[in-house]
Amino acid sequence: MTRSAAIIGGGIGGLATANYLHQHGWTVDVFERADALPTTGTALGMWPGALTALDAIGHGDAVRSIGSRQQHGEFQRPDGSVIANITTSEGTSVLISRPPLLATLASGLPDGVVKFSTTIESVADLGGYDVIVGADGVNSRVRTAVVGSRVDPIYVGVSALVGRAPGTTDTVAETWGEGKIFGVTPRDGDLTNWFAAYREDPDVEPPAEPLEFLREYFGHWHAEVTDTLDRIDATSIIHYRIKRMPKLRSYFSGNTVLVGDAAHAMPPNLGRGACETLIDSIALGRALDEHGVEKGLRRYDSERRKATQKLVTGATLMNHVAMSTRFTGARDVALRIATRFA
Repeated sequence: MTRSAAIIGGGIGGLATANYLHQHGWTVDVFERADALPTTGTALGMWPGALTALDAIGHGDAVRSIGSRQQHGEFQRPDGSVIANITTSEGTSVLISRPPLLATLASGLPDGVVKFSTTIESVADLGGYDVIVGADGVNSRVRTAVVGSRVDPIYVGVSALVGRAPGTTDTVAETWGEGKIFGVTPRDGDLTNWFAAYREDPDVEPPAEPLEFLREYFGHWHAEVTDTLDRIDATSIIHYRIKRMPKLRSYFSGNTVLVGDAAHAMPPNLGRGACETLIDSIALGRALDEHGVEKGLRRYDSERRKATQKLVTGATLMNHVAMSTRFTGARDVALRIATRFA
């Protein structure tokens, strides 16, 4: 008998889970409230575990061909001096922006599987499916059904501006100041990916003129930063507030389960959010396919909950350290030591 899944959210987790289940004979419907796949979005680092997950659904080689391979990164001070270097010891990572990653995942699904412009108000409206997957992000509605009450993500006091700039770069670097970070990486499409993090009160409105804001905050930093500022495509700038999820007692209830940011949103400082979402998707798909819904959801929760919650803790700690406004000299020494073991 054919098994069925309703997936709420057509982002990375939703599409990856749909790919796995579809390839293993499940009937899948993906409900996405947007009217199309996004055309904007920052670059994401695909670490080896994420690439292995993509290989499991046949998309690893496509992502490798589109993205930029990276093994080396650098941490700098605002004057351009180097705090520390890092070389990945477990293999090459690949940088790919969100739009082509999602397009690649969507290409593996038949027409009509992803139902755009469709908002699911309640999982109670989805009778008849064997399993319901909440892949609806940091502000997940499905999470309430799993937990039994509303659990909101926690703002960590830091906001980010992200975007792209015309022209290429070979640099993978973060510049750490006092309570501020500016990062630059390559990205597909002969573009430069950049991101800026800074402390922001939750009651303050986002910058009305983000490019001017960036120049005021970072325009006196070293040449690689100012060169990027001069090239920024202002239409690409996105503002968001960085949040983390508190620990949930379980990632599933009944036949409803959470993946990705809906379960374990984390600050981006470890570069693992999208990676862990992909790993979630394959772990869930495999557990469901091999063990059925009841046992499969228990196995998925056992495999992924504690592991991802540790990463949330680590990413939150790294965010706190990176955004320090005091004892930055000691911070830099600790960073140098830590990168030796990366």
